[in-house]
Amino acid sequence: MPYDINAIFQIAGIGIIVAMIHTILKQAGKGDWADWITLVGVVIVLYMVASYVNDLFQEIKRVFLFK
Repeated sequence: MPYDINAIFQIAGIGIIVAMIHTILKQAGKGDWADWITLVGVVIVLYMVASYVNDLFQEIKRVFLFK
């Protein structure tokens, strides 16, 4: 399970980009679109985190020999 710091930077980058887009759309009067963009960003990050958690559980099963 050789993860490096790139996963954390990817998640943080997505968060920063989504926050910027949300702010721009909110100031432009497009509050509904801003909320949808935020929701899409959260779903993308949750998918990424879920895949990492799945890999973690697979590694735990491998270490403790639960096949």
